[in-house]
Amino acid sequence: MPELPEVETVRTGLVPLAVGREISHIEVFHPRTARYNPEGLAAIHGQRITALARRGKYLWFETPGELALVAHLGMSGQFRVGGELRHRRASLFFTDGVQLDFSDQRTFGYLRLAKLVPTADGLSAAMGTTRAAVPENVAHIGRDLIDPAFDLAAVTEKVLRKNTEIKRVLLDQTVAAGIGNIYADEALFAAQIHPQRNTRTLTADDIARIYQAAHEVLRAALQAGGTSFDALYVNVNGESGYFERSLQVYGREGQPCVRCGHPVSRITFMNRSSHICASCQLI
Repeated sequence: MPELPEVETVRTGLVPLAVGREISHIEVFHPRTARYNPEGLAAIHGQRITALARRGKYLWFETPGELALVAHLGMSGQFRVGGELRHRRASLFFTDGVQLDFSDQRTFGYLRLAKLVPTADGLSAAMGTTRAAVPENVAHIGRDLIDPAFDLAAVTEKVLRKNTEIKRVLLDQTVAAGIGNIYADEALFAAQIHPQRNTRTLTADDIARIYQAAHEVLRAALQAGGTSFDALYVNVNGESGYFERSLQVYGREGQPCVRCGHPVSRITFMNRSSHICASCQLI
């Protein structure tokens, strides 16, 4: 499933293809793709795209008005321009003839229209926009770690008030958006914290160290174009990410820990796999 670095890679690739162009019309070829707008997406026809923004795993095409076109890639969503495309679910047609296609094999992704509402803190909403307005269906999630307005001190205080496992908090998108399973494991390994440690046993410095490690992991993954395990994630040019080659613990069950040499273990937590070094990450 695409996580924050993958979605940010898609966003940066879309900027030169979409920003400044006017939407002629949008065609939807599968009902699930526009399931939140059964009446269709025509309300945004004729609008010029002024920015391509992202918070967490949500992308949105911003317009001068009150409506935004929100996109979520789900498990297999892709935006592509040009060439043959399997599983095409929708197409954006611009007035200058450019066509942007949305492909989604598993159909968990979607496009939807959402009203822009003011941000709670009065700051710009997300990466890629200077406007202090966020789609109403995105407003409930926290800022992500590479957002310039991310407030580490505020997040640390929020985590200190919780009484649950630290990995559960990392995956809570209302606390901080965009940390998925892969990058949570990598951040906890870097910070030498077991994913099942209770937040009540952690200090403010511990929590800050974990989120700083997550920031560094996400930045490194972004520079590599994200992590790709199969062809269901590619950027707008059809290229895969390469951060998989730099993973320190995720997916390395049985291999020696890069820090101490102890075999990496895989445990089940929250109905998903977590990868740890039991020697470096004591509970």
